[in-house]
Amino acid sequence: MQDRRFKPYQQNQMRLLPLDLSEMIPEGHLVRVVDAVVESIDLSLLRSLYPGGGAPAYDPRMMLKVVVYAYSTGAYSSRKISEATRTNVHFMWLTGCTPLDHMTVSRFRTERLRGCFEAVFAETVGMLADMGLITLDAYFLDGTKVEASANRYSFTWRKAVEKNRGKLRVNVGRLLDEIDAIDDEEDRIAAGLPEPGEVTADDVAEVARRINERLRAGPKDKALRKAKRKVESDYLPRMERYERDLADMGDRRSLSKTDRDATFMRMKEDHMGNGQLKAGYNVQNGTENQFVVHCTVHQRPGDTACMKPHLESLRSSIGRIPADVVADAGYGSEENYAFLDECGVRAFVKHGSFHREQKRSFAKDPSQPANWAYDADADEYECSGGRRLAFSGERRRVSDLGWESTVRAYACGDCSGCEHAAKCLRGKSGKRAIEVNPLLAAYRRRASELLTSDEGLVMRRRRATDVETVFGDVKRNWGFRRFTLRGLGKVSHEWRLLMMGHNMRKLAKAVGLGGKPASRLFGGSAAPA
Repeated sequence: MQDRRFKPYQQNQMRLLPLDLSEMIPEGHLVRVVDAVVESIDLSLLRSLYPGGGAPAYDPRMMLKVVVYAYSTGAYSSRKISEATRTNVHFMWLTGCTPLDHMTVSRFRTERLRGCFEAVFAETVGMLADMGLITLDAYFLDGTKVEASANRYSFTWRKAVEKNRGKLRVNVGRLLDEIDAIDDEEDRIAAGLPEPGEVTADDVAEVARRINERLRAGPKDKALRKAKRKVESDYLPRMERYERDLADMGDRRSLSKTDRDATFMRMKEDHMGNGQLKAGYNVQNGTENQFVVHCTVHQRPGDTACMKPHLESLRSSIGRIPADVVADAGYGSEENYAFLDECGVRAFVKHGSFHREQKRSFAKDPSQPANWAYDADADEYECSGGRRLAFSGERRRVSDLGWESTVRAYACGDCSGCEHAAKCLRGKSGKRAIEVNPLLAAYRRRASELLTSDEGLVMRRRRATDVETVFGDVKRNWGFRRFTLRGLGKVSHEWRLLMMGHNMRKLAKAVGLGGKPASRLFGGSAAPA
């Protein structure tokens, strides 16, 4: 039987570590890329956010390196980052072996860095463009929903608040009538106040003040004392809460009591399998070559309402909107098409019926107005059965976002005897009527032409692997499915940090493929292969 042999294990053997920790870190490592990027950034804006005086602060360059590298490696908690500065060689090299307290990390991340990080992010995007890794000519846009750091059952719905506020207003009016009916005072408590259906918290507070004035004259009035307790301990706090909830909701339909900026929306991650709504945010990313060019966080669940503010934010960040914008059907609205057209951007943006229109069954369907001929001189449509649909009226349609559209109506005078009547007619009128939005129809035709061109086919294939890959990497590979901070401002900052970390990982991979040392990453004009 052969002897069992093991390598020596000497746990307490004294060793002399390298005096320079960088000797333990290979060239092209992610931490070296983060170090080189931060060293090349102009941090004058970040330094200006320090008021001065008092004890010396930690160097903002060092703090920025630590936070960016932490988000690049999946360390999102300030306590985990603090622990890493004591135990992880990479963090120790960045800090110069200076351990950081978790409160120091948290304050820097939320108080110092948040005010200037959008500019820092935009500068790194400019670096990527200078290196040839992105061109800023094509922009692939998509959104995903991320759960908020909020209780899943802390919902407040607009309908419920408005309903309860209406009931409370009725109770306030009834109470005032009861008081004035009992009291013989000439001046009614309700005098000068709005109608019960328009009562506000200020009006309820005024009612409480008038009741207290009467109680000073007659402190033993039991009815007034009971009314005082009801108004001050019940009606007034409830009315203030309802008004605060409606003010915080803005144009939303819900909010979370834990994170009042979060909106309840349907998520793909449905752990209960019942379509449960969760408090979350709608995150919008614009990418190129899987690098994140810009990102924003929104409170509305639908992507349609997010495109315009996202692209306006992009323009303010990098100075322009790329020449080509590629997005899925969730963004194909008249308002978005009009905005892109106004900006001179080619819109490779699908509309809701794009895929359906590409099928042969659609082209052969005689009931589809898209397959009918239009006579511009007579302003009439000719259906597949040869019947004419004349113009019958026009109306304005206003979307939830306030966008006004012009819809034109056309109707056929007589559909009797038409061979397509069984498939074409809708309803019991016996006559086919349609509504057409001419501007939206023109935008859709132009988008379909772009999307079905050779260039459009390439763009559609790229979009599926460009922007959606980023969401898959962040959510699945790095496990970020729930924000750790609360409030729209902090959540936006956290997501931007996360995207900065993603870009650093992509850049480190590009550096490794190009064989260029991270220390000379920005020393020349040649870009990694």
